[in-house]
Amino acid sequence: MYEYFIGRVTGIYPAYIVLEVNGIGYQLLSSNPYRYHVSEEEVKVYVQQIIREDGHLLFAFQTIEEKNLFLQLIKVSGIGPKSALAIMAGDDMHGLIQAVEQGDVTYLTKFPGVGKKTASQMVLDLKGKLGELNQEITLFTPEVVQTVDGNQALEDALQALIALGYKEKDAQKAKKALADEQLTTDEYLRRALKLLMKK
Repeated sequence: MYEYFIGRVTGIYPAYIVLEVNGIGYQLLSSNPYRYHVSEEEVKVYVQQIIREDGHLLFAFQTIEEKNLFLQLIKVSGIGPKSALAIMAGDDMHGLIQAVEQGDVTYLTKFPGVGKKTASQMVLDLKGKLGELNQEITLFTPEVVQTVDGNQALEDALQALIALGYKEKDAQKAKKALADEQLTTDEYLRRALKLLMKK
């Protein structure tokens, strides 16, 4: 089992990054690939491998705390790795932990793929288990991001939303709301996620 890789990010796509380690390019699924940037500098990326019938998947995290949160989420019945990434893509992990602790099912059902039954299961399984992560988790810490053309950055962010499981209509709603902004892909994605969590 892998704990982390140290290598260079050589590609960024809506659902994953490519991390080159000793001449091998690893496809690492990420909740927000645009937190990373292509660079000659080496970075440390925590990973989790999940083996399924149709393949071996690797998931990327910037901190060990993020990885631990992911592992807690996928223990919940009804939450697979893709749903866990969608939940972690939100900018407010403290809000997520608070919702679990307070049993706020309505908040939890705003995530794609999470219905009332799964939200209730999250509260049942995770209540009291995420407190130690609350002080540690600082998801979406600012990264140096290459700014690209505004429209392309927005389109990339919308593709990332769809890769996380949001519907096309949700992506279009975000596009309409953010069309006049000039942001990086990472910023567009964060803003879009905040908008969709308010619906």
